Amino acid sequence: MINAVIGIIAALAVVPHPGGYGTGGGRDTPRARLTLSYAAETGSAAGVTLTCEPDGGGHPRAGRACAALTRAGGDPDRIRPRRVYCMTVYAPVTAEMTGVWRGRNIRWQHTYGNACEMRRATGVLFAF
Repeated sequence: MINAVIGIIAALAVVPHPGGYGTGGGRDTPRARLTLSYAAETGSAAGVTLTCEPDGGGHPRAGRACAALTRAGGDPDRIRPRRVYCMTVYAPVTAEMTGVWRGRNIRWQHTYGNACEMRRATGVLFAF
């Protein structure tokens, strides 16, 4: 169920670019084009696109999200976790990031115990 919801979000959020992203191009060609989504086992889901260099897409904090990914080398697992306490409530949330980061294809997915744990681990990246 979760993978189906994430797949639908990803399909709706991705708009193909004929020349590819991060492959040179002009000044306005983003060096990264990603689809970020998350889905809870309860059925709620959300997704946005994120472009970097220049920063944009549907992410409400694109600049900060791109900066966090740059510091982490494009790997959400390397984002420094925030110092936040989360309640011990099991309500699984699966986060997914797919697309191109600086010419490299990315397909990342991780399931967290709840939305608070996801945001603690990924910071602003999945804060939408």
